[in-house]
Amino acid sequence: MNEQSLDRVNAFLAAVAARVAPGEVLDVTPAELGRDLHFPDPLSTARAVRALIARKRLEAAMGSYRLLDARPVDASEREAIGRKPRKRRAASRAGASRGPRSSGSGGPTYSDLGRAAVDRLVDLGREVATLRAGLRAAREEAREARDARLDAERRASSMTSKVRDLEQRAEMAEANLRTLLASAKGTARSGAIADSEMEAILGVLKGGEETEEVVAEAEAEAGSSQEL
Repeated sequence: MNEQSLDRVNAFLAAVAARVAPGEVLDVTPAELGRDLHFPDPLSTARAVRALIARKRLEAAMGSYRLLDARPVDASEREAIGRKPRKRRAASRAGASRGPRSSGSGGPTYSDLGRAAVDRLVDLGREVATLRAGLRAAREEAREARDARLDAERRASSMTSKVRDLEQRAEMAEANLRTLLASAKGTARSGAIADSEMEAILGVLKGGEETEEVVAEAEAEAGSSQEL
């Protein structure tokens, strides 16, 4: 105990002895005595009371303190009542601090539940991101397939129109060929085939395209040759 603490302890003891006799209970609170003695804070008053109790000058009684001995405390005087080891208090604090972290039955704590919930939310976020990416890819594939189908339909329509045009041309060519062959047979009986008729027949046979004017001209020439 330093000199300042010793002076406060003896001053407090003298104030108590001035109010009550040994064996009597103090009729005021230690805080009031500390204010009368102008102690700097309530902690200083509490330390003085504890030092007096440890040296058997005061004892707790009837909600207050009883004066046991009014002799001043000497600087070399040791405590008659030993203090509890601080390790026990530290151990109790450590046990109390460990208490909320783990239950006595070893079950999960709030921290464990919160950590598990956060981990689960992270996993769900990753799954949602993967599903969204797959959905975007599926939509892109569907769009490409739709475009390909429309392109195929356009090509099929174009090919159908071309086939119809070729069929019509083939029918016209077949009709013209039949006409030319009929006229050729008629001219063969009367004489040699005219040069224009021969060119028209060769053009049809070779796959060349003859206009209706050429065909009409050939038919006219064939009719004039029959009249001769």
